[in-house]
Amino acid sequence: MKNLKSYISQNKEQLLNELIELLKIPSISADSEYKPAILKTAEAVEKALQNAGCSKVEICETPGNPIVYGEKIIDANLPTILVYGHYDVQPADPIELWDSPPFEPVIKKTEIHPEGAIFGRGSCDDKGQMFMHVKALEYMTKNNNLPCNVKFMIEGEEEVGSTSLGWFVKRNQEKLANDIILISDTGMISNTQPSITTGLRGLSYVEVEVTGPNRDLHSGLYGGAVANPINILTKMIASLHDENNHITIPGFYDKVEELSAKERAEMAKAPFSLEAYKKSLDIKDVYGETGYTTNERNSIRPTLDVNGIWGGYTGEGAKTVIASKAYAKISMRLVPNQDWQEITKLFKSHFESIAPKSVTVKVTEHHGGQGYVTPIDTVAYQAASKAYTETFGVKPIPQRSGGSIPIVALFEDELKSKSILMGFGLDSDAIHSPNEHFGVFNYLKGIETIPLFYKYYTEMNK
Repeated sequence: MKNLKSYISQNKEQLLNELIELLKIPSISADSEYKPAILKTAEAVEKALQNAGCSKVEICETPGNPIVYGEKIIDANLPTILVYGHYDVQPADPIELWDSPPFEPVIKKTEIHPEGAIFGRGSCDDKGQMFMHVKALEYMTKNNNLPCNVKFMIEGEEEVGSTSLGWFVKRNQEKLANDIILISDTGMISNTQPSITTGLRGLSYVEVEVTGPNRDLHSGLYGGAVANPINILTKMIASLHDENNHITIPGFYDKVEELSAKERAEMAKAPFSLEAYKKSLDIKDVYGETGYTTNERNSIRPTLDVNGIWGGYTGEGAKTVIASKAYAKISMRLVPNQDWQEITKLFKSHFESIAPKSVTVKVTEHHGGQGYVTPIDTVAYQAASKAYTETFGVKPIPQRSGGSIPIVALFEDELKSKSILMGFGLDSDAIHSPNEHFGVFNYLKGIETIPLFYKYYTEMNK
């Protein structure tokens, strides 16, 4: 693939422009008002796969958002790679914190991205990383050097739990049959030190509702005599961690995998500057569970975080009320061996038990998924490592991620396939946050690296 770099260089403007057009569509899966945009994005992905050389492409209906399926089968005797990605994106709120409109992508130079970065919702998570695979296939088909079979499964509900994907996978096992699943929905250490994600945390996501009086009350007439759901909710949430930031839910840690000192020492070899980390977030100090480093806290340890909390009057000016209800959304990131459904039950039981009699509590389960660990002694990992080494000039480091991709464990259960996580994003890319971006270098480097994975994976499976 000697002409790969020159192909990317010659087609750089087109590769960027096509991604920018895709990013303009606000495919927000969490808000039903954006359903037309979801469908428009699915059609755009369908067209992109057709143009990339897939011999069969279809938009598959599901109980929720559609899944775009594509394939290019050249020889049944060759390995088959199934590429997974998602075209839906997170809501852009709060809009006022964006330096440029979230769905009017622009390329701007930054300290970390001197070649420029694409600013826009979904640029890194996951439209940009998904589109790398489409463009990598296009290169291979145009230059007649696709070494194996490829299938694509691009969904539209990853940001809301992938409910329909599970439904789809269970009903299409033959269609989705593969030798390895390739995913780019993760990151790497830096642009000079690549890494391959070898572990993902699981997830349990719930919403809680605390109800006191049957209506909002005058805080002067009733204050001090009637339970205030907001006050109580904040106390209940505060009690979920102790003074060492250890989660207090009984049984929460029973199945947590404790890594050996040797494994933790290997993790510590990854380049990391605590001062640079704090500077990038504009914080004075880090925070978390006692006894663990920052990189351990956000990868191999479970967490519990409030993602949103509301109730009462939040408009302009004053309104002196005791609210009838208070709400919070809470996510728990889990490590391998922790079952998300079991953890959800433990949370529900505990949260209800700590509520005073003056209020009632409702816990609603939203979605979740299992954690995942991928071994580093497989052909797929070695092929990925070789591909990164060739394009970056540095051998990648295996690294566990703090993020969750719940369907990875589902793939192994239903399709009996391992997944390889080849991410090209950076921690600084602000995914799920205002000013999300994806480096031009990273986008193009992904397109350069992916065909090499195909090449080496096929060679190693002969």
